[in-house]
Amino acid sequence: MSFFGGGSGNDKNKITPARITIWVVVAGVGVYLVVSGLVGILSGGS
Repeated sequence: MSFFGGGSGNDKNKITPARITIWVVVAGVGVYLVVSGLVGILSGGS
């Protein structure tokens, strides 16, 4: 199975702990970027 979607058809729908961990990390980084951007805008960029 390849990282970018290779492998057999059943692998695509499998939710594994590794996949959940990846999505939690990606979501955390996204939330951090949005919140820090909003804080920067609201504080006037100082």
